[in-house]
Parts: sequence; structure tokens; C-alpha cells
Amino acid sequence: MPTHDDGLNSVRFRKLQKKLRKLVSWAIRDYNMIEDGDIVMVCISGGKDSFTLLDILLFLKKIAPIHFDIVAVNLDQKQPNFPADVLPNYLNQHGIPYYILEKDTYSIVKSLVPEGKTYCSACSRLRRGSLYGFAKQIGATKVALGHHRDDIMATFFLNLFHGGSLKAMPPKLLSDDGQNVLIRPLAYVEEKDIIKYARYKDFPIIPCNLCGSQENLQRAAINNMLREWDAQFPKRLDSIFAALQNVAPSQLADRELFDFEHLSLARDDKIRAFEGEHIQAGQITPDLQQKGVPLAPKVQTFNPDTNDDKPKTVKIPTINPLV
Repeated sequence: MPTHDDGLNSVRFRKLQKKLRKLVSWAIRDYNMIEDGDIVMVCISGGKDSFTLLDILLFLKKIAPIHFDIVAVNLDQKQPNFPADVLPNYLNQHGIPYYILEKDTYSIVKSLVPEGKTYCSACSRLRRGSLYGFAKQIGATKVALGHHRDDIMATFFLNLFHGGSLKAMPPKLLSDDGQNVLIRPLAYVEEKDIIKYARYKDFPIIPCNLCGSQENLQRAAINNMLREWDAQFPKRLDSIFAALQNVAPSQLADRELFDFEHLSLARDDKIRAFEGEHIQAGQITPDLQQKGVPLAPKVQTFNPDTNDDKPKTVKIPTINPLV
């Protein structure tokens, strides 16, 4: 019988685990992230997100109707005080195939970034370059990253507020050079659930402050904004993420994305007289009349019971009155 304590046998943990596995499965299905025969290279940093990603993918590998392989890869960037034994011990303990790549990108970043600035951007660029190249070297067909739903939305708002563009992190992406397919199986998972899951599983988390760099202040501000919204307006973040999956190019203003220039009418010959009491016309010139603009347009009686334009009765969804 399941217990109600806070351990791995608790009802709470089992419900959380089931939820995360389901969301990851849905993301993989919706975007065709993993296919039969794939070698999935899981980029593991030692943080809660990548541990959770690896853990869930290993479970799905056991039950999936297709066969795919998983290889965990970590880039040891030679940050001061980095506990180099933590990841190998964990991966060996769980029998997970892995590579630890050693490369002193920390010194390169230190030399490139001015004192007082954050290292995160330069560090991640160097890390991505090394990992993506290694994926091709070992024949990995997919590169799995640990970005979750909150990361995707935070990136969207960073680009919106500071980059002047409507873009985020897609759940699946072909790299610019066409050499790698990147997947984000945690795309539907909320960070707060990952935090709970990592605590239950007691992953050996390696902190991301070893280099002494401050967190990107703009991203931190966006994350705080999202957390406040989540606490104050339930379901708002659900709606925002749904909007990222429901884009209407014709309702935006990107001339490259939608051909506004060549829009044209598609009218038929059927003309319906205006329904109302009267039309007052003024200053209708002969030139306009020659082009078909009537001096006295027809009017018909308005009958709301038979009006085809009458809005159809629909069930109005309940909306949080605070939103």
C-alpha cells in the first residue's frame, strides 16, 4: 500500500513522477523528438533540470514501443572547486553510458568577459559549440537539453522586452549549421515541479555559481515576474505557453512571415442590404456613383430573430476575475 510520507514511496511523489513522465511523453510525441534507432545525447550539467531529464528519459527508454539509446555527456569546464567526482560516481552507480569532456573554457571566458559582467552568455556559447561538435563525433542523432517550460517563456519575454523579437526556445530545433537536431523533452514541465522532483530523488546537485559570476540580471527579473504571476494569477502561465503554440501570423506585423502586400478581396456577387431603419447619405459625388457607390443604398427591416449575423449562443468560459 502506498504511504503518505514524503519519501519515494509516498503518494505525493508517485503522482508527481507520473505527471512528469506523462508531460515528457506528450512533448516527445507532439514534436516527434525521438525516433526508432536514435542515439540521444543527454547534456548533463549537474543541475536539477538535466538530472530530471536524464532520469525520465531512462524510464521512457524501458517502456517505449521503439528502441533508442541514451548517452550522458558532461563538459567539465574547469571551474574552480568543481567536484569532478560527483557526476562519474552517479552515472557509474546507475549504469549509465557517459562521457566527461574536459576543456578549460573557464579561463577563456574569464579573459573575454570584462570584470563585473556575467559569464553566462559566453560560457554557454562555448559549451554549446563543444557539445554539438561532440554529438556528431559519437554519432548521436539527437541532442537533449534540460530547458523546461519556464525557460522557454522567460526567453520569450527576454526577446520581447530586450531583443525586439517574438521568439523563444522551440521544443525541437535544427541547429543553424544543420548538423544537429536539438530536443527539449521538458518543454511542458514547470520548474516548480522539477524542484520538487529533484528533492525527492536527492540528486547530487552541483551548484551553478562555482565561477563566481552573478546570475543574468535581466533573466532573473523575468523569472521573478513569472513566479509572481503564477502565484497571483493561476493559469496565466498556461495561457502564455499555449499562445506560443497558437501563433496567428496574419494577426501580427512581420512582413516576412505573412504577405500583407498582396492581400486581395475575394467577394462574390451576392449583396445584402443593410438591416436597419435608415441610411443618411451625403456628398456622394458623380465620380463615386460612376464607380458603383450608390447614392441611396437599400435598407431592409432589421429582425434580430432571423438575422444570420446574430452571434451564435456559445458557452462562455469561466475566467479568473482577477486577470
